[in-house]
Amino acid sequence: MTATKGKLVTLEYSFRCEDNQLVNSNVGKPPLTYTQGANQVIPGVESAVEGMTVGETKHVVVPPEDGFGPRDPHAVQEVHKHKLPKDITVGTRLRLQDNSGRDLRPTVIRVTDWTALLDFNHPLAGKTLVIDLKVVGIN
Repeated sequence: MTATKGKLVTLEYSFRCEDNQLVNSNVGKPPLTYTQGANQVIPGVESAVEGMTVGETKHVVVPPEDGFGPRDPHAVQEVHKHKLPKDITVGTRLRLQDNSGRDLRPTVIRVTDWTALLDFNHPLAGKTLVIDLKVVGIN
């Protein structure tokens, strides 16, 4: 069976940045299951998996445009600290909601007496990813 649009694909993966630093892996853990062609994974993974078969492996380099997107300098905002949890520190990843109820996960990049600078970019935005994939199932 081949991974094509509409098929349920089960994957093992390891994500690394260009500097070879491991970012995320599910090897030895439960595999990722998604529907091919349904935009449930980053475009670079979906296009790499298209046409693969069970047991097949692939090593791919995914540029930011096909990964988590380029960094957006406008996605960095200064916020009054009284609107945030009291114990924030640089590097904290917050869970917030915008006015429409959408979940946001900004990272605190600076804290002053009165404000905090929040980066709403995905932590992997702007990064080229090196990904090892293995298809472990297709339904």
